[in-house]
Amino acid sequence: MKKLFLLIIVISLAAGQTNSTFPSSKPDRILEKKLRELVKDFKGDYGIYVRHLRTGKTVEINADSLFPTASMVKVPIMTGIFDKVEKGELKYDSALVFRDSLIYPGDDVVGTLKDSGRISLSKVVLLMITTSDNTASLWCQLMAGTGLHINQIMEENGFKVTRVNSRTPGRETMRSLYGWGVTSPREMAELVVRIREGKMISPWASERMYRNLARIYWDGEALSEIPPYVHAASKQGAVDQSKSEVVLVNAPGGDYVFCVITKNQQDTSWVNENEGYVLLRNVSRTLWQYFEPKSKWKPMPESMKYH
Repeated sequence: MKKLFLLIIVISLAAGQTNSTFPSSKPDRILEKKLRELVKDFKGDYGIYVRHLRTGKTVEINADSLFPTASMVKVPIMTGIFDKVEKGELKYDSALVFRDSLIYPGDDVVGTLKDSGRISLSKVVLLMITTSDNTASLWCQLMAGTGLHINQIMEENGFKVTRVNSRTPGRETMRSLYGWGVTSPREMAELVVRIREGKMISPWASERMYRNLARIYWDGEALSEIPPYVHAASKQGAVDQSKSEVVLVNAPGGDYVFCVITKNQQDTSWVNENEGYVLLRNVSRTLWQYFEPKSKWKPMPESMKYH
């Protein structure tokens, strides 16, 4: 019983540490009610975190629960690359030599390169983020010093649960549970905020990372509900039972960030009507309309989005 009691204390302290790194909550009950209405019939688990940066108002729905990152893990991987650049161990404009052994099966741009082909590090990083290129991402993870170095950066910056699992010694159990990486909606959102504020690695590195995050090819979900002329930084992730997206919107009325992640979805389809994708779009639309009520812009009807 004594050991159990101590374990409970340790877990409680760890949970407290997860929140203490970030701004204190200022619950927005009106917005929370709107978002809870969107998930009331969702078939699976979900987590939502929203923070309006100017007012500090928040919505937290399972915001500190653990979820798969899927391709959102590429944001922490990118910080690992820029840490190496800042230390002089990598040059951002250097030419790299591609090898066939790096290929990850799939529809990737980097994976189409011929053996001994040359490409700049800056383009590999950009493709990792913009098109979510998996071959580029695994190459970047390798150059960043594997997952251990990336996880150390997360730990040093106060992110207690955001970790790379794949190809990382000691993370085998977590990989079996969460796949490539693990995070919480709060931590993934606040990581993008940290980049936005110039506080991740260095001001220069943060600016470069934020520019990469604002060039997303995959704009059919949360980004489709934000006017195309409004600047936004984002990253998406998807596996069969999980759909996710983190977005920081540079809105006229003030920046706001949100992260939505699902897991254990009953709907494992890869169609536009997948329940997880629909949730991402609905949350994004609700937030834009709530934070920018005077906006006359309306998103394109669903029937016209995908031709």
